[in-house]
Amino acid sequence: MKRKVPRFKSDEEAEAFLEQDLTDYLHAGNFKPYHFEFMPKARSINLRISEDLLNAVRERAKRQGIPYQRYIRQTLERAVAARKRG
Repeated sequence: MKRKVPRFKSDEEAEAFLEQDLTDYLHAGNFKPYHFEFMPKARSINLRISEDLLNAVRERAKRQGIPYQRYIRQTLERAVAARKRG
């Protein structure tokens, strides 16, 4: 039987959960893709944009479940990669 992983209120609860056999919890429905960022972020920039654009960016980032600054960085990375291909 496939079961959902519960939400934990503390690290101790999570540790106790991991002590059991997790066979019933290991199925595709309990996993979602995650983009790991391996390159260090060594530089910082200051960018002025309109409030409306910032709100739109934050909303899209929220829908993807990532911080808005990561969303901006990923969008820039995709745009630069597309230019290199085209």
